[in-house]
Amino acid sequence: MKKVLSAVAVIASMLSFSAIAAHEVKVGDLKLHNPNARATVPSQKMSGGFLKIENTGTADKLVSASSPVSKSMELHTMSMEGNVMKMREVKAIDLPAKGVVELKPGGLHLMFIDLNKQLKAGDVVPIKLKFEKAGEVEVKFHVMDNKPPAHGQPGHDHSKHH
Repeated sequence: MKKVLSAVAVIASMLSFSAIAAHEVKVGDLKLHNPNARATVPSQKMSGGFLKIENTGTADKLVSASSPVSKSMELHTMSMEGNVMKMREVKAIDLPAKGVVELKPGGLHLMFIDLNKQLKAGDVVPIKLKFEKAGEVEVKFHVMDNKPPAHGQPGHDHSKHH
């Protein structure tokens, strides 16, 4: 019986991950893929939001984001300058015609500022995204555990080890 329950749990988690990975929203000429946010610890007041934006039309821009789970949201970029990680707000994120832009850890991303509740893995968070041409759309971001991938798992990258 324990083996059956374990198998059911593994299959259920695979199916829920597949549903999250397959999540896509369309607005105008834009396709928004895999919207997700990082889980937080109870006292943490900031978190990041990530997604891939595929533009099948003419150039557009992501100009703002908002969510009821935080007092404000900002569009951010992150870069390394020497040995210092710098995070800065950007006024807009350019979406080139017939191009793809990925908002991901270590690069462009959405920043939740002053969270009013803890983001827990498995939660779904509504975020309103506003685009210059495509307009506004509410997207459900799935909150993901922020543990690093295990050795040998997808996402575990040794190329940056020195």
